[in-house]
Amino acid sequence: MSPIPRLEPASGRRPRQLVVILHGVGASGADLIGFAPPLAEALPDALFLAPDAPNPFDGAPTGRQWFPLRDWRLAVLVPAVRAAAPALTAQLEQLLRENEVAPENLVLVGFSQGAMMALHVGLRLATPPAAILAYAGMLLDPASLVTELRKPPAPVLLVHGEDDGIVPADASRRAYTALFALGVPVESRFTPALGHTIDVGGIMAGADFLRRKVGAGGHPGGEVAPPAGALR
Repeated sequence: MSPIPRLEPASGRRPRQLVVILHGVGASGADLIGFAPPLAEALPDALFLAPDAPNPFDGAPTGRQWFPLRDWRLAVLVPAVRAAAPALTAQLEQLLRENEVAPENLVLVGFSQGAMMALHVGLRLATPPAAILAYAGMLLDPASLVTELRKPPAPVLLVHGEDDGIVPADASRRAYTALFALGVPVESRFTPALGHTIDVGGIMAGADFLRRKVGAGGHPGGEVAPPAGALR
């Protein structure tokens, strides 16, 4: 097995936080570790890791996937993400132990399918993580969060391009509405004319979010008001 792509703490000290970056379908951890340096400016004591998904992707020789994405019906996606969750949960627990980081100092960052995994697993971990950043993702199986959401819930930032032709921006709007209703501290950023990708503005928004929510130490209290258009 190849080593997990990583970025050591910018401070040079032992890691205080562990930031795990989850890639999208058909990609690999190496494709997303490049987003770590700007986030590291917000969390200089964080170790960044970008593991590969466990399953090969048949559409690309070196691509990986967390679960199959051929069929986008919720009746297929929900069982798929639930089946994939235990393996990621176990991997996160192992990475925390290996790097001697407390579970409450975990941060999950995901793009596309990786964002689906970050939201699904991160909101259900026995010890809620310090923050979840979900780029161009989707909240699968929100109904089960009524009983499965761990508290106090991790703060969540949803970032999405308005012109995303793969995962429509309305997926993040629906996620915002569901999370807000459950009392999750959630914020969102919707970028006009942006497709299925992460732009500089989105990365900077993520860094600011981590600086405020994690760098300040601890989960924020209360909720934020729904943004304009959140219910569209």
